[in-house]
Amino acid sequence: MPDGRKATNWRKATRSLQKTACVEMADIAGAVGIRDSKAPETGVIKLDRAAFAAVVKDVRTGNLDL
Repeated sequence: MPDGRKATNWRKATRSLQKTACVEMADIAGAVGIRDSKAPETGVIKLDRAAFAAVVKDVRTGNLDL
């Protein structure tokens, strides 16, 4: 499972459930995989846990709002 596309436990982000811009996350070999739920074949971003925690913090504080 080098690219993460075959991970079995993809979870949709809570805030994505009612929206069209959906992301999914999965535990991939000790890292966190992130992918587009509508186009999982386009690839996976893998972050170590510290980097993922930093991204979550930035999202929660509004630093990544578009």
